[in-house]
Amino acid sequence: NHTGRARDGAAAIDLLFTAKDVRLSALFSPEHGIRGILDTNVPSEKDEKTGLVIHSLYGETRRPAASMLDGLDAMVIDLQDIGARFYTYMTTMAYVMEEAAKRNLPVYVLDRPNPINGFQIEGPALDKAMIGFTGYLPAMPVRHGMTLGELARLFNGENKIGANLTVVAMKNWDRSRWFDDTGLPWINPSPNMRNLIQATVYPGVGAIESTNLSVGRGTDTPFEQIGAPWIDGVQLAETLNARAIPGVRFYPVRFTPLSSKYAKEECQGVFLVVTDRQALRPVRLGVELASALNRLYGSKFELESAERLFGSHEGLARVRAGEDPAVIASSWGAAEGRWRLLRAKYLLYR
Repeated sequence: NHTGRARDGAAAIDLLFTAKDVRLSALFSPEHGIRGILDTNVPSEKDEKTGLVIHSLYGETRRPAASMLDGLDAMVIDLQDIGARFYTYMTTMAYVMEEAAKRNLPVYVLDRPNPINGFQIEGPALDKAMIGFTGYLPAMPVRHGMTLGELARLFNGENKIGANLTVVAMKNWDRSRWFDDTGLPWINPSPNMRNLIQATVYPGVGAIESTNLSVGRGTDTPFEQIGAPWIDGVQLAETLNARAIPGVRFYPVRFTPLSSKYAKEECQGVFLVVTDRQALRPVRLGVELASALNRLYGSKFELESAERLFGSHEGLARVRAGEDPAVIASSWGAAEGRWRLLRAKYLLYR
């Protein structure tokens, strides 16, 4: 999609279309469309510039059908991931690999950075019951700490996909680098992922966005603020700041989303100020938000709706029971440790 760019900013689609000894035959679009501007199902269509068909992998079908792959010699995947388990690009990649493997169709993944670094891992492992489009592998925590190319290697090995896979690795990236350490220009991976701050808090705020809570979609600062018509923003900010959550502070806000949840309704809530991104544990932040909302507005807050993205039935039950979020977060240590061991042999960067 639009995030596939060369060093000089040229689109990978254009480069492949004009390359010698290569014939670009078809395009495949993940969620948000080939240009990254859609927040609904993606239609199949024709690309205006190249005239090629764009097969949608985020509509009636989410994996390439056999007819889409007829006549192809290879599949090239070039997408900018965001570093959270429920961001769908990784599952689309896995489905493409599965279908390509059935035909021994080579798959090339052009790797790109994990924008929120490659060493911090956090969150509960995905329940097996939650496996699906927003969670491909049960062992994976919410913040996985891998690049898309590394995930392709891991999926291929652990799920025994058997794809003829080549990952074209990056040069000069290491696991400690955040996106602003790379010198690369930011290109919105999706319409509501507009900067690195939003990506930093997304593993936690995104984990609870399927509840009856606005996460700022339809405003200028999605994922940097949360709210609802039934929230008292001053009360919520005071409650959260009293928790002294490492790396983040809160202030009360009012906002009216122009679209998405609570469109054209005034919401009260809090704005998130990241004070130390290295100290911040975004998935714990999500649990802290859910816990505060449950304590203050339990009869109105639909906590159970977060289960699919958060991925842990037990974890949400502990929030509902009023357990300390710090204790809940500390319980993820064993799963995080298992993930570190599992992923080790698939890593491409130090």
